Amino acid sequence: MQISGEVMDGPLLIQIGTAEYRRLSIAMVMAGFSTFSLLYSVQPLLPEFANAFHLSAQSASLAVSLATGPMAVGILVASWIADRFGRRTVLMYSLILAALSGSLAALAPAWETLLVFRCIAGLALAGVPAVAMTYVAEEVTPAAIGPALGLYIAGSAIGGMIGRLGVSMAAEWLDWRWALAAMGLFSTSAAAIFCLTVPQSKGFVPTRRSLSAFIGAYRTVLADKVLVALYACGFLTMGIFVTVYNYAPFRLGAPPYQLSHSEIGAIFLLYIVGSASSALFGKLAGRIGVRSALGWPVVMLLVGLLLTAAEPLWLIITAIGVVTAGFFGAHTVASSWVTRRAFGNRGHASALYLFAYYAGSSSLGSVGGVVWDRFGWPGLVIATMAVGGLVLALALAIAGSKPLQDPRQPKLGQELPG
Repeated sequence: MQISGEVMDGPLLIQIGTAEYRRLSIAMVMAGFSTFSLLYSVQPLLPEFANAFHLSAQSASLAVSLATGPMAVGILVASWIADRFGRRTVLMYSLILAALSGSLAALAPAWETLLVFRCIAGLALAGVPAVAMTYVAEEVTPAAIGPALGLYIAGSAIGGMIGRLGVSMAAEWLDWRWALAAMGLFSTSAAAIFCLTVPQSKGFVPTRRSLSAFIGAYRTVLADKVLVALYACGFLTMGIFVTVYNYAPFRLGAPPYQLSHSEIGAIFLLYIVGSASSALFGKLAGRIGVRSALGWPVVMLLVGLLLTAAEPLWLIITAIGVVTAGFFGAHTVASSWVTRRAFGNRGHASALYLFAYYAGSSSLGSVGGVVWDRFGWPGLVIATMAVGGLVLALALAIAGSKPLQDPRQPKLGQELPG
């Protein structure tokens, strides 16, 4: 894990089908798996934390919020650190530190100690989403970028599902400490496999850009009102999504449903629906444009939220699936719109989108706990639908915005769908 020596003369980009590409593929799956299994695997355990430490639902939700919040902040500076010390180095240290922190959370003697470990894990994990895509883009041929990033996203989805389901089953058979310990062991193993398989950087060139110049690029991005609206969409939709998944275990674990830990954990398999929705709305955006496409998944999200107010269990589960599909569709369209519009500041624009995305998870996820404690699920439905209505209003407001002209082709008047 050397900080120096990552740059090699005459970089040879990694091609699909080579042994080095297979190593990189394994590493990307492990990075995604470790990150999202650690980040969200505690969601099914929130009722357990509430019982063990005598907490309200809102206080228990801090186990999620105090990981995603620091992660959001860390994303803004992780790329600056990686510019100096190397993408590969940042990725390796991020995964190792996060896995160790996640493992130590199982031994926490008090609630405050557990939150400290979750905070450290979230801050460490900021280096993965902020750097992984740049690392891949620098190291592989253009034809291999999509497949390699697809493996990272697939690992993220698998980690999110398996992490939640795994801790649910472990908590049912043993208790929440063993559940966290098991997840820490799996994440540590994934981090170790990543370190052993990730190829040495060949395309990385260290830069020493000043912090003031780095911040100045953020100011440029924030001057675009459409991008700011898209950041707001990411913030609000992620807040809705995490709120539903944070407090559904409280509702479904109580009478009249009284689902077991494993049954509640199985609900997170609905992420598969989200993967299909991402592909569907991604294709739709390519066909009709991001402006016209963004509103449709938001409408689906609102329909799903309304249906969660129903009483039959099968309809509640179906509704959560609709919410999942709507969220992933909106996230896919909004994030792709950001990268299309930002042109020369794509790294900063994407970092700000991720910041808003995880900040929404942290802040609105906890605010949802206050609503749940005071007004129950009906209040939560009303609150999340109000937020979803704001997202729809933003989507409609920017649907008529003009595409930006690519500054690299001023004479051609070429407009990209940004």
